[in-house]
Amino acid sequence: MASKKGKILIVDDNAGIRQALKILLPLHFAEVETLPSPVTLVSTLERFRPDVVLLDMNFNTSINTGNEGLYWAGEIKKMMPEVEVVLFTAYADIALAVEGMKRGAFDFIVKPWDNEKLLATLTAARDKARKAMGRDVRKEEDKAATMYWGSSRAMAVIQKTVDKIAPTDATVLITGENGTGKDVLAREIHARSLRSEKPMVAVDAGAITETLFESELFGHVKGAFTDAHTDHVGKFEQADGGTLFLDEIGNIPLHLQAKLLRVIQSRSVVRVGGSQAIPVNIRLICATNMDLEQLVREGRFREDLYYRINTVHIALPALRERREDIAPLAQLFLERFAEKYHRPLTGLDESAKAVLENGRWSGNIRELQNCIEKAVILSEGTTLTAKDIQLEQAKAGAPAAGTLKEVSDAEEERLVREAVLRSNGNISAAAKMLGVSRPTLYAKMKKYGL
Repeated sequence: MASKKGKILIVDDNAGIRQALKILLPLHFAEVETLPSPVTLVSTLERFRPDVVLLDMNFNTSINTGNEGLYWAGEIKKMMPEVEVVLFTAYADIALAVEGMKRGAFDFIVKPWDNEKLLATLTAARDKARKAMGRDVRKEEDKAATMYWGSSRAMAVIQKTVDKIAPTDATVLITGENGTGKDVLAREIHARSLRSEKPMVAVDAGAITETLFESELFGHVKGAFTDAHTDHVGKFEQADGGTLFLDEIGNIPLHLQAKLLRVIQSRSVVRVGGSQAIPVNIRLICATNMDLEQLVREGRFREDLYYRINTVHIALPALRERREDIAPLAQLFLERFAEKYHRPLTGLDESAKAVLENGRWSGNIRELQNCIEKAVILSEGTTLTAKDIQLEQAKAGAPAAGTLKEVSDAEEERLVREAVLRSNGNISAAAKMLGVSRPTLYAKMKKYGL
């Protein structure tokens, strides 16, 4: 028998389940505690200091959305990042359990459980937690933003362009569909520039409200408005000496474009409520999924701003235009997520490659990454197969989602969840994907507890 070590906390409202685990787990853990609900979870965590929390996803009998489990998993990881959370879920909640893993949960166990698999999962979580105690937990971004050039002709041309411009201070405009990797390319350019030792500050321009636009980008002084209790350094100043990446620049309203243009031209900012011009030394990279030339023709984007940000234009191809790169990219994601989620996966079989290469991938690389991540989490073998992929659009060669106006009520929640996941939480991008306004999408997200 394995030696007993570590502490586990079980949070489940089913007394029978708590009793069964109280009998089983002391054979493998030095200390076991149970709670019938999360009401005293915070105080128990502080007192008991577990290595692992086995967390039910539903506690209110009238609510079975799993959102309680997602919420408390997030709270545990915020409070004690080194503690590993294993989600306890019914079969119908597997999609939510997958979402929980993306938010930091170690793994999930489906009820009714297999004792052998339950013990293997919980002891692996315990060993990882004990190994991490006393050390900083590695952050997710360490491997995420790695540029993969692939073997397509279009990407080879872009790579040569980047080779030439990266060491310069040339302003760059990156265009391409959602999910093509515009932010990753921006980071690649910064990493290969002479400014690489200085910060790269990324701003989702489409997500900043109009009332906060100047404050966020240019900063404000204490007392400039009601809630301005201290001076605030804006994104331009934060990027001084480095690179400022303005994503979704096509979403900036016309009247605010003039203010942005003045700062770009003068390379100096005046904080809201201030009078002093503060010089900023930045390299500017912008990105958008919109056709800025068309917006200029329609009078929705300033022509002078367009030419100011368009010294070098790089258009990233859609994934369906570089199909030879789909399988290699999928393999990279598989290796990354197999390590993250402790899965013994080594590769994709030919059936999986065929499914992936025949897909339309309207969400491009981001959608492929999400697809592989889900497949890795749900996999049980050592090789991903077509059965593991579980992406209807990839199998059928049809778009993954229409707009909300085009679907039945029964499909609405699925499409909203998928759009938010595919856009990595970018509400503007998700709203465009669904064909609705941002306020409408916020209302839908609230409706489904997202």
